[in-house]
Amino acid sequence: MPDTIADDSVGIVETQIIHFSKSLTLECGKTLAEYAIAYETYGKLNADVSNAILICHALSGDQHVAGYHSMDDKKPGWWDSAIGPGKVIDTNHFFVVCINNLGGCKGSSGPNTINPETGKYWGPDFPIVTVKDWILCQYRFMKSLGIDYWCAVIGGSLGGMQVLQWTIDYPDLIKHAIVIAAAPKLSAQNIAFNEVARQSIMSDPDFCEGHYLEKNTVPRRGLMLARMLGHITYLSDDAMRDKFGRELREGKLNFGFDVDFQVESYLRYQGRSFVDRFDANTYLLMTKTLDYFDPAGDYDDNLALALKKTSAQFLVISFTSDWRFSPERSREIVKALLQAEKRVSYIEIEANQGHDAFLIPIPHYMNVLASHMKHITEKTVAEVLL
Repeated sequence: MPDTIADDSVGIVETQIIHFSKSLTLECGKTLAEYAIAYETYGKLNADVSNAILICHALSGDQHVAGYHSMDDKKPGWWDSAIGPGKVIDTNHFFVVCINNLGGCKGSSGPNTINPETGKYWGPDFPIVTVKDWILCQYRFMKSLGIDYWCAVIGGSLGGMQVLQWTIDYPDLIKHAIVIAAAPKLSAQNIAFNEVARQSIMSDPDFCEGHYLEKNTVPRRGLMLARMLGHITYLSDDAMRDKFGRELREGKLNFGFDVDFQVESYLRYQGRSFVDRFDANTYLLMTKTLDYFDPAGDYDDNLALALKKTSAQFLVISFTSDWRFSPERSREIVKALLQAEKRVSYIEIEANQGHDAFLIPIPHYMNVLASHMKHITEKTVAEVLL
C-alpha cells in the first residue's frame, strides 16, 4: 500500500458505472436490450470540451489506468507511470477516460454479470463481441458525456487495435491516434496461442461448460495455464534470461516435477494471482475478439483502403524485442497509412522486455510520448485561441 500519495498521482479514484437502455445490436447478430459500462476519469473536461483523451485497454486490462482505489491498494492503475499531473499524459491539461470494454469483468456487462432476462449469470451465453462493437459502445459513451470528439485515442496491444478501428469507423471524431505495440490483424501463430489458452480453460473439469459461477466454482487450473502461456508470449527471451536465467529456487535440483527453477515459480505465481482477479469466460471472449480483428477484411484485404478516410495524425510505436506483435506488424500499419497519404510518425524503441514493454516506463519510450503529447497540448491550445 502507498504510505503517501505522490504529487504527480491522480490520487484516490473511483470506478463509475453508466447504464444504457438503448439496445445494442452486435456484429454477431445478437442484441443486448440494455448494458452497463464501467469507467474512470482523471483530470477535468475544459470549457470547450476539447481536451478529452480515451485510453483503450488491452486483453487483461480494465478501466483502472491510474491512481488508487484506496490507501490499501498494493499497486496503482496499470499505466500510472504515464498518467497524472505533470506526467506524460498530463491530467493538468487533459481529461483522461478509460472504460472497461463490453464483455469485461470489472463492472461492464459481461459473462460475470447478471442477464436481466434470466436473472442468472450471463456466463457462456454472453455474446461474442468484436472491436467494432467496442468502438460503437465507446462512441455512445462519448456522446453520453457530452464529448463531440477525442483530442486523442491511445492504446497498446489490443488497445492499439481499438485506436485503429476508431480512425476507420469515426474518422472525423479523433484528432490524434497513438497506436502502440499493435498489429493490423493476428498472425496464425497468435491465433494458435489463443486457441491453446482457450482449450486449457474449457478442458478444466470445473469449467462446467461455462456455467461455473452458478455452481460456485472456478476453472482455476485452466485459467492459470492460459495465463502462464500468455505471459510467456508477453516476455522476450532476453528478458526471461536477464530476470531468471537458470537460477534454481532452492539452490539445487529436486529431481521431481515440482518447482526447480525460479522462472517456474514466477509463472505459477502469475497464473495463480490472475485467477483471483479475472473471469475465465471473459478471457475466452477477449481472445476471440483479438482473433476476429481484421479491419482490412471489409475493404478487400486492403488496409490502405480501410484507412483512406481517416483524418487523425498518427504516432505508431513498436519495440525491438516484441515477438508477439513484432515491429514488422507496426510497419505494416505505417506502410498502409503512407499509401493512403496520411500523417504518420513511427518509432521503434530499443527494449528487451518483449511485448510487455508498452506498459513499462522505458525512458526513450516515455520521452517520445512526452514530446508527442506536448505537441498535442500546444496544438489544442492553438485551436482554442483561433
